[in-house]
Amino acid sequence: MSVLVLIVAGLGTWLYNRFSGNLHTVHLGGDTRHSLGQEKADAFGRTPIDILVIGTDARNTQQDCNLGGDCNMGGGYGNADVEMLVHVSADRSNATVMSIPRDTIVDVPACTDPANSANRTGGYRGMINSALNYGAQCQMETIHQLTGIPISHFMMMTFSGVVSMSDAVGGVNVCVDDNVYDTYSHLKLAKGTHNLKGVAALEFVRSRHAFGDGGDLGRLAAQHMYLSAMMRSMRGAGTLTDPARLFDLADSATKALTVDSGLGSVTSLLGLANDVAKVPTDRITFTTMQTETDPANADRLIVGPDASALFAAIANDQSLTSPGGGTVSPSASPGAVAAGSASPSASASPSATATGSGSDAVAAGRIDVRVENASGTQGRATELADALTAKGFGTGTTAVTSPTTTQTTQLRYAPGDQTAAHAVATALGLPDSTLSESSSVSGVTLVIGADWPSGTFFPGASGKPSPADTQQALNGAGARTANDTTGCAPVSTYQTVELNGVPMTPSQAYAAAPTTPDSAP
Repeated sequence: MSVLVLIVAGLGTWLYNRFSGNLHTVHLGGDTRHSLGQEKADAFGRTPIDILVIGTDARNTQQDCNLGGDCNMGGGYGNADVEMLVHVSADRSNATVMSIPRDTIVDVPACTDPANSANRTGGYRGMINSALNYGAQCQMETIHQLTGIPISHFMMMTFSGVVSMSDAVGGVNVCVDDNVYDTYSHLKLAKGTHNLKGVAALEFVRSRHAFGDGGDLGRLAAQHMYLSAMMRSMRGAGTLTDPARLFDLADSATKALTVDSGLGSVTSLLGLANDVAKVPTDRITFTTMQTETDPANADRLIVGPDASALFAAIANDQSLTSPGGGTVSPSASPGAVAAGSASPSASASPSATATGSGSDAVAAGRIDVRVENASGTQGRATELADALTAKGFGTGTTAVTSPTTTQTTQLRYAPGDQTAAHAVATALGLPDSTLSESSSVSGVTLVIGADWPSGTFFPGASGKPSPADTQQALNGAGARTANDTTGCAPVSTYQTVELNGVPMTPSQAYAAAPTTPDSAP
């Protein structure tokens, strides 16, 4: 994404036909306003931009087979092992990049590949990255259902695309805080700073055993460091004023990308580049969706309760940086996500396990909501109950139709369940005025009124969603801005790798393999 933000700026229509011909384009199908949502304009008529950036593990060429260590020459989309939702604000003053861990278990909706109607699913519960098997649009629909954030476009890149782009950029400087050898991705680096090009760059961004606890969270934090460094390098190294480097960069980028038809031209990419280039690096926030360990499988994740505030902030077009730059959360350190959790089997961030604080915190998965449709619009209870369970609320959440109708939406909670009710209100954008304690209900009951006839985020009396708590939105999200140069990627201290059948830490593996060449000097 950092490449797309910058490489096309200044090109104009130079070599327009060549670069447009390089792009691989996929058409989205069906009613995308329903399946993917639609960004809302601000008071000045400006709309945000939301793009899903996908890194696929498909190995459909010999080059990708060689790089990936496996082969799938028969075709297929592969799995979305990198998923970053890029949100650019309506006024182009700030941007948020939210990574979604591939290990997250979610409900994949029923969807059909527009390019092949036989490639479809009736819906299932599984790893979020598997939705790409049914096409990029299915991956987009899965994330929209999970987050409620409208998604207009997608961009997808393979292993070989990452290699060609890193070479065209001229390398990216990254730092590791210890010697590291990931025997799976083959990343091998001595402690310190290195300029990564080509295959070395791919090894770094693919590595999930070198950092954190061996799960996906440490890898995402390292990717954020890499992309931040790439953006700083390209903006400060004169890349955009060097015609030869600019040509190589643009040629490599357009060849490496698969995009939706809305971005399938140099003109569209120029417009996007010009928009995103307006955002200063200190107002671009990298975050990771908050998660907690799946109680059914210690090697998988489920959505954490604080994620609902992060989703709401992005959907509301709220900045996660202060006007002067830097994240709004004082607890969002660069290594927060990379630190992972207490053990290799629990990949979740420990601060993202509850809503609230201290002994009053309530995990969303333990909150069952009774959803009553009193709006007079058919299907509303089911729609909102599904939205709540998709956001990680209890599987005991139920949908019923009220025999009467009411004008105003109400969120009622039993004595002692106020914190749980606030978690539901945050997830759905309900203002405090809709909450009330009632001894006649058990737990939390949402009564949908005629003032909420559509959508899964409450519009409010003014027609605008209630603001999300940005402090909560960044709680446990490992937020860092693109201009943050502090810290190195923390190498895992767990036995996440094996060498000659012996489990060991990545640093121990480095010492035990002196004859294996380093990935970069």
